[in-house]
Amino acid sequence: MSKPLIVVMSERARWTNDLPTLLGEHYNVVTCRSLNELQQVATREHAAGAIADLSDVSGGGHLLDQQLESLRGRLIDLPVAMLTPQDCPEPLERRALYSGMMHLRGDVTVENVLNWLQKTVPSDGDEPDTEFETDEVAASDPVHETETQRPMRREFGRSEPQAVMAGMTRRFETYTPELKRVLDDLSIAAEKDVTVLLIGETGSGKTYLSNLIHEVSPRRDEPFITVACGALPGDLLESELFGHVKGAFTSAHADKEGKFIAAKKGTILLDEIDVLGLEQQVKLLRVIETGQFEPVGSNQTLHSQARLVVASNLPLEPLVEQGKFRPDLYYRLSMLKFEIPPLRKRKPDVKVLAKRFIQDKSVRHCIPIHRIEQEVFDALISYPWPDNVRELEYAIQRAVIYCRDGVLRAEHLPIHVTSGIAGPTNDPTVKLDSRKVENNSLQLDSQLATTEKDLIEQALIRNNYNRTKTAKELGVSRVTLYNKMKRYDIQ
Repeated sequence: MSKPLIVVMSERARWTNDLPTLLGEHYNVVTCRSLNELQQVATREHAAGAIADLSDVSGGGHLLDQQLESLRGRLIDLPVAMLTPQDCPEPLERRALYSGMMHLRGDVTVENVLNWLQKTVPSDGDEPDTEFETDEVAASDPVHETETQRPMRREFGRSEPQAVMAGMTRRFETYTPELKRVLDDLSIAAEKDVTVLLIGETGSGKTYLSNLIHEVSPRRDEPFITVACGALPGDLLESELFGHVKGAFTSAHADKEGKFIAAKKGTILLDEIDVLGLEQQVKLLRVIETGQFEPVGSNQTLHSQARLVVASNLPLEPLVEQGKFRPDLYYRLSMLKFEIPPLRKRKPDVKVLAKRFIQDKSVRHCIPIHRIEQEVFDALISYPWPDNVRELEYAIQRAVIYCRDGVLRAEHLPIHVTSGIAGPTNDPTVKLDSRKVENNSLQLDSQLATTEKDLIEQALIRNNYNRTKTAKELGVSRVTLYNKMKRYDIQ
C-alpha cells in the first residue's frame, strides 16, 4: 500500500526539513511556500492531509482567510492543521472554527503535529476521524445499529471513489460505478484538442465539468467563456457568438467582438446547444470543422482558435428525427458524447455531496454543525432530485440556515424533500410518491401548499432574503409575498 501524501506549507526549517525527516517512514511529504501552491499540489497529487504554517501573519489575516476559504471550498474533505501565533487574528480563528480545521497555536512542537497526523491521517490503513459526527458513524457498536443502518453503512461508508477527475482548482469524483467509465473517458478527451458534447439534465454538473475540462487541458491558462444559448434570442445569439460590424442591424452602433474571438486560444462552453436554429447550426459546424466564420454584416472571414465544449439538457437524437437538428452536426458532435447521469441515478454520490455542501454552507453562514442525524441522509438518498446537484445544494443551504443547536436534523430540510414530493423533470419515471398518494397520506391541497412554501423559501435564499427581489423573481407583489410568508410561518 502506498504511503499517504502530506503537503506542508512553511518557510521554517522545523517544518520543511525536520518534519519530513520524521515522517518519511510512514508518509510521503511535499513542501511548498504558499496556500495557493498548497491547494494546487494537494489537488494534483490527491493529498491525504495538509499542514499550513501561518505563523507570519500580516494585514490582519484577511488575505490568508480568503485563500483558506478557497482551499476548503475546493478540498472540503482534506484534513488540514493550521499553525498560528498564540494571538491569532480573528478571521483565521473563525475560519478554523467553522471549517473543521485543526487549529494549533502558540509554540507548536513537531510532536503536536505528529499526534494530530496519527489520529487524523493514519498510515496503517485505518480510517481517520470524520469531520462531522453522524448517527451512522456514532453507532460504532454493531449491537446498537438498526437493520436499516447496516446496509446504509455498507453502501455509503467511507471508501475510495470509483473515478476522479482533478484540475487546478476543482475536482469531480464519483462513487457510482456507472459513472466511472464516463469520467475515465472524459479525463482522456479533456487533455486533447477536440470538441466535446455533454448531455445531462439541468443541474447535473455540465457547467462544472466544462470548467474542469478547461483546467485539465493545455489551454488552462487561456480564457474560459460560457454562452447560455437558451437565454438569448436567435438574432442576438449569432451576434454574441460571431460578433458584428457597425450598422449590421438597428442597434449595432459599433463593431462588436464575438465570443469566438474573445476566447482567444481558450475554451467556449455553448450551453443548451439544442436551441440553435438550423442556419446557426450550419455556421457552428463550419467553425468546428474549419474554425472560420464571418461577423454579422461583414464579408471578412475570421478564424477561431478556441476549443468548443457544447452541452444540452435534452438528447439530440429526437431533434434530428424531428428535423430540428442537422444530422451532420449531430454526427460530428456525437463522436465524443458524454452523458452525465442525473443525481437520482448516482445514489452513492448523494451522501458525499451532502457532506461537502454542509461543510461549505456551515462556513459560509458561520453556523457550526457538530452532528448530522442519519435521518437527514435517509431523506436525501430517497428523494429523486429533479433539479439534480443544484437542488441538493439549495436544500442543504436551507437546512444549515435553520439549524440552531449544531445538530442537523431531517426537520431542517425542505418539506418536499422529506415528504418525497418531486417536481417536474425531463425523466417521465420521476413522479410523486405514488405509495403515499394511494394511502391518502398526501392531499392535493397540502401538496400545493408544501411546494409553494418551499419555492418561496428557496427564492428567499437565492436573493439573500431581499423581499423585493424575491417577489420580482416569483412574479408576485411584495404584499402577496408577505402574506404568503405569514401564512406559511416563514421567518
